Amino acid sequence: MCNATFIDPWSLGMGAVLIMVTAGCVPDDNSINSIRVENETLKKQVAKQETLLSSLLDGNKVMQQQIDLLNQEIRDAKSTTEATKAEAKHQTEELELQLAETKRMIATQMTESLKVEEKGAQLDTLPRPMPAVAKVVEDALARNGYHLKVSVKTDQRAVYVTERKISNPTSLEVTGSRNQYLISLQALPDNLTKLGVKAEFERVAQGGRILSVSHEETNEIEHRLINEINKALANPAKT
Repeated sequence: MCNATFIDPWSLGMGAVLIMVTAGCVPDDNSINSIRVENETLKKQVAKQETLLSSLLDGNKVMQQQIDLLNQEIRDAKSTTEATKAEAKHQTEELELQLAETKRMIATQMTESLKVEEKGAQLDTLPRPMPAVAKVVEDALARNGYHLKVSVKTDQRAVYVTERKISNPTSLEVTGSRNQYLISLQALPDNLTKLGVKAEFERVAQGGRILSVSHEETNEIEHRLINEINKALANPAKT
């Protein structure tokens, strides 16, 4: 509350100035309490804003850490993928080299073994490339009920060994015989193919007793297969 004293200027004479002496303005209790409440409210709002700002900063920090972690995982994944691709490529190249070496060894072994196996076999030279002859041989064996036990082919040679079977009436052999074929093919210049056929022919008596056969009978069985192969090669529809 403010207290003031007024003096009448007319009582002091002409030209006198109104002078107000202020004894002082002192706020009352209600005003002080109101100011205190407002200050407390402002302090609480500032504290809440500071807390919210701190939480937002912490959240941004955590989010940035997660982004950095994801980026690192992506970089690691790319690095791992590239390393895996490089390793797979290396392994593929190694396998290809091993396969080439295996084929070379097989071809060498076949060359050596055929020199022995061709002894006693029936031979013929066919005027067709080896792939065409190989297809006809496979078809002829399957048509006569022979299942392949061994089949090895390279660019220059092929060997077929059939399982031993009992012949049926529709077979190349007579009923009651048992046979197994060894067939060799060798590619020659000018698209020719050398064919070798060797049979292990036997006759089977009642009770499963094996009867001996003559050399001529075995040769006959070998020639039957060679003739069937030649007939098929002469038929364009078969090749």
